[in-house]
Amino acid sequence: MKKIIFILLIFICASSSSYSKEIKRIVVGNVDAKISIIAFESMTCSHCADFHKNVFPKLKEEYLDTGLAKIEFRHFPLDMAALNASKVSQCKNDGKSDILETLYANQQKWIKGSSIQEANKNLQKFLKNEGFNIDFDACINNKEIEDFVLNDRIEGAKNFKINATPTIIINNEKFEKTLNYKNLKKALEKMI
Repeated sequence: MKKIIFILLIFICASSSSYSKEIKRIVVGNVDAKISIIAFESMTCSHCADFHKNVFPKLKEEYLDTGLAKIEFRHFPLDMAALNASKVSQCKNDGKSDILETLYANQQKWIKGSSIQEANKNLQKFLKNEGFNIDFDACINNKEIEDFVLNDRIEGAKNFKINATPTIIINNEKFEKTLNYKNLKKALEKMI
């Protein structure tokens, strides 16, 4: 039932939304790089957290920090807790990945809760303890950011047939192999 309500929320918001170009994408790397990676993720997805722990650091060191590639993080929330965490990650609107990375690195500390209200309290408490100075209620109630996040999900499903997270897109082609650094590196090396 929760998934049905969540899906309905996505379609209701999408039909009433106007995409804002003022909200900055979270991007790491050279924005003009030859290799463009898009990562569709859900903040509550353990596989996405695993990607940030085991793949992203090597990717950052070898491709993003060297200017060979950029990665854009796009939202594909799978539940309300992920939707709210996505909104929070975009709330500073600085294009930086600090909040996003901290949430993935510590996913088990804030993801707890038997209701969305409890999950929100845990998320808010975690962010405060980590020193992020944001207005939590303003972030999760910001309609423009919510539309931005939900539009990412809709566009991912529509343009790339995404149905699971994380899904990686490299230069507009869906990465179909098992997502580990070895496979990702092989694909990237062919593009250099």
